[in-house]
Amino acid sequence: MKKYVFVLCTALLALCACEKKATKFQYTVDKFYDLEILRYDVPGFDSLSLQQKELVYYLSEAALQGRDILFDQNGRYNLRIRRALEALYVERDKVQCTQAEWDAFERYLKRVWFSNGIHHHYSKDKFLPDFTQEWFETACKQAGVEYDAAILPVMFDPAVMPKCTTAQDGVDLVLNSAGNYYGEGVTQAEAEAWYAEHKDNSPEPLWIGLNSQLVKNENGDIVERVYKVGGLYGEALEKVVYWLRKAYEVAENDEQKLAIEKMIEFNETGDLKTFNEYCIAWVKDLNSRVDYVNGFTETYADPLGITGTWESMVNFKDLEATKRTQLISSNAQWFEDHSTTDPKYKKEEVKGVTAKVITAAILAGDCYPSTPIGINLPNANWIRKEYGSKSVTIDNLVHAYNEAAKGNGFNEEFMIDANTCALYNKYGAVCGDLHTDLHECVGHGSGKLLPGVTKDALKEHASTIEEARADLFGLYYLADPKLVELGLLPDAEAFKAGYYQQMMNGLMTQLVRIEPGKDIEEAHMRNRQLIAGWVYDHATNKEVEIIEREGKHYLQINDYQGLRRLYGELLAEIQRITSEGDYPAAKAIVEKYAVKVNQDLHKEVLARYKKLNLAPYKGFVNPVYKPVVDKNGQITDIQLDFTESYVAQHLRYSRDYSNLPDVN
Repeated sequence: MKKYVFVLCTALLALCACEKKATKFQYTVDKFYDLEILRYDVPGFDSLSLQQKELVYYLSEAALQGRDILFDQNGRYNLRIRRALEALYVERDKVQCTQAEWDAFERYLKRVWFSNGIHHHYSKDKFLPDFTQEWFETACKQAGVEYDAAILPVMFDPAVMPKCTTAQDGVDLVLNSAGNYYGEGVTQAEAEAWYAEHKDNSPEPLWIGLNSQLVKNENGDIVERVYKVGGLYGEALEKVVYWLRKAYEVAENDEQKLAIEKMIEFNETGDLKTFNEYCIAWVKDLNSRVDYVNGFTETYADPLGITGTWESMVNFKDLEATKRTQLISSNAQWFEDHSTTDPKYKKEEVKGVTAKVITAAILAGDCYPSTPIGINLPNANWIRKEYGSKSVTIDNLVHAYNEAAKGNGFNEEFMIDANTCALYNKYGAVCGDLHTDLHECVGHGSGKLLPGVTKDALKEHASTIEEARADLFGLYYLADPKLVELGLLPDAEAFKAGYYQQMMNGLMTQLVRIEPGKDIEEAHMRNRQLIAGWVYDHATNKEVEIIEREGKHYLQINDYQGLRRLYGELLAEIQRITSEGDYPAAKAIVEKYAVKVNQDLHKEVLARYKKLNLAPYKGFVNPVYKPVVDKNGQITDIQLDFTESYVAQHLRYSRDYSNLPDVN
């Protein structure tokens, strides 16, 4: 899955009613700390049939019912903290404090909502309140809010649970991560030993650990607590199942019904064989316009890369824009055959690469408020090989980002000259869309593992290497004449906008997301610096340079075709590492290029960025789906409401979708 990296607009617009078609759609909703909240339109929803609208509505309800799961996965104290904060917010009239003190409290609550917990959604560092523990205790006493005292050191002591997920080399990744994927006292060595003992080496392996928490029982033995109805997170999954059953009744066809049926069965039983059957059925459902992701999916948050986080996204196909991705997927074998990788690592036959452009209808779990702009699933390599995968680009979210970013001054500050800015303004959007398509449609689906190599061979570096592999595949082909021939790029110069943006972002501008003195730990950021840093280091003919002008540093590309050659060389090596499961090589290349930050350049980038008053991270509020019913209670339409504020939405979600106890 590819996370969208783009720096957006500065204007903070007042939240106002946005009645559909009455006024220009307002994309910007709120801004606080390093975060900006946007809303997205759902074009084409009115053109769906009533049955399809009902399906979107029921799947959206199923998505939102899992909200508490992600909070708990991100930290065992998160639900207690969120609920105490929300209770205090609701009783704000009873709190005696200055406006500045209350504003600090409200910003912290907004931040907790955004990150689904008390750790930054991207850096995974714990963020501390701008109010004191004493203020919080006094305010709660004034408001009559009760809370578990155990949350106080977790909230206010910087030494307690400082990282949600750590990728730091040389430490116990499990013990030093606050994420709730392992019970208290479970070590990395114990978890890895348990996974090794239970590994499934069959041709159609089960994803052991995908939907469970490893804990120690009363005898000190490692056991699983399985996510299922009647098991861990059962209260929430029971509600998910209820709405999936409603969706089943209005499914578009038998293929979609089978996939939903298998997802229901998986939630009820936790059986991993059923999950494989669900993935196969979901991949085979090619004719439905409405689609979804629902369940325990991506494994980035687990420090060992095994257990999936709860996420959901409901969407429907953009019929016109999908022609672009279908063109790419129909040429998937050509891309595979002509890549720079060694033939023994290539797929002899690329199967089932199904690509489409979608309109997001609801975001939930790990897709909310921060969200990807592209998805390629399922993640199991054997299913991808035998049955294929679905790749999507989420067009309406990209459109929202681009609309909110207009005129923010970022390119003028960091790009080397006016000609480069003009090139990017002309071709940047099309290159961004196309790179996402290539990354998701053919990048993730390319290559193969050699016999005996498993998905977990690269351990904690697997996510970084996989994202680099897909990114490099897209970058290499972005400059290929084939894309102009297919009509995907307007001319042979357009790719340069994409190349410049990738190198500038990887070497410089993504550093606005890192605090001074910190290493890079997030997998997607590591991927981007790995690529840019390796290429820069190997640019012996000065294909790319960083030059200084009037005290500022800029990226300068001298040889775009030479840069493409370097991308191709790195792609070949990253594919080799993946195919062979070469952990030492993965570890070496990540540690050399992906982790450490040039501190002097970092300080400069932060100073230049600060003057622009931009927020480096963006997220969304969802539209509200409102059923219209007749006198008999039958749904006659589903209407969209875009007026809900960020605060109102999260308070409503906590009221209507709070399904789990404080301690799970």
